[in-house]
Amino acid sequence: MAAPEERDLTQEQTEKLLQFQGLLGWGYYLIMLPFRFTYYTILDIFRFALRFIRPDPRSRVTDPVGDIVSFMHSFEEKYGRAHPVFYQGTYSQALNDAKRELRFLLVYLHGDDHQDSDEFCRNTLCAPEVISLINTRMLFWACSTNKPEGYRVSQALRENTYPFLAMIMLKDRRMTVVGRLEGLIQPDDLINQLTFIMDANQTYLVSERLEREERNQTQVLRQQQDEAYLASLRADQEKERKKREERERKRRKEEEVQQQKLAEERRRQNLQEEKERKLECLPPEPSPDDPESVKIIFKLPNDSRVERRFHFSQSLTVIHDFLFSLKESPEKFQIEANFPRRVLPCIPSEEWPNPPTLQEAGLSHTEVLFVQDLTDE
Repeated sequence: MAAPEERDLTQEQTEKLLQFQGLLGWGYYLIMLPFRFTYYTILDIFRFALRFIRPDPRSRVTDPVGDIVSFMHSFEEKYGRAHPVFYQGTYSQALNDAKRELRFLLVYLHGDDHQDSDEFCRNTLCAPEVISLINTRMLFWACSTNKPEGYRVSQALRENTYPFLAMIMLKDRRMTVVGRLEGLIQPDDLINQLTFIMDANQTYLVSERLEREERNQTQVLRQQQDEAYLASLRADQEKERKKREERERKRRKEEEVQQQKLAEERRRQNLQEEKERKLECLPPEPSPDDPESVKIIFKLPNDSRVERRFHFSQSLTVIHDFLFSLKESPEKFQIEANFPRRVLPCIPSEEWPNPPTLQEAGLSHTEVLFVQDLTDE
């Protein structure tokens, strides 16, 4: 019976020893906690101040595309040309393209000095099945953290170790990291984890595609409605323009008719005033007993007859003025004699600057003259 008691005693002592070690560990942790806090706080302050004194040259990104191209060349020189298709653009451009195309974006940050980077690139990243998966289902952007562009992305993603992969996609309308893979990983495991991440988040892309299609359809519908509205507006404006033109045309026509009426009225008034003036200027009609008088019977275009006496010594212009003063005479006319048939030069012309007298024109004591209307000629 002594052996079991001895074993129980040994077990009890062991438990007490473990409890004592645990209490000792906690005590040491509590004692060192202020010192550790002070140490790391001072270290962080020192690092923060060191950034201003000696800034990291990688923080100045001057040629981001050049950084990407340089990394691609060094990668192919070291691991060959069989690799996933690198996105040949900046990180921001890759994000924008992935957002626009609604695709997954796989980001690889290469640590040149890390011990696992070489094996990961050679055996995992360049494996045919990995290349096929990445090329068919996502965009692939990669850069070295020794390059300014890679360092800038590293500051944004905050990786802990290398190799580092981040899966980024449009989620809730913003580009979001939906998966992080850190450390060395084998091809099969990488394929499984990438597939799992994509399958778990595929619904977000499907939903975003549906929303985008709905927005596009709404935009197209709104555009069609706007175009229809603009077409209707243009048609209404065209109708209104034609109405305005028609109103303007009618207004101008009415004004033109009114102007014509006013002009005609003025012309008639002027004509009447001229007739009255001619009538007032006519010399007195000679008496029938005057031996130098000429009796003339005028046949007007309206078949009416007018008779008057003139003096042989008077100019033919007096005959014209007499006829012109009559209300029934036309505005423009010429006077013709029948025997012999001729037109009397009653108005000054190049041939007759001073019209002849009745005697010079060969008129007899009694004459019949014909008035020919020239108004329409």
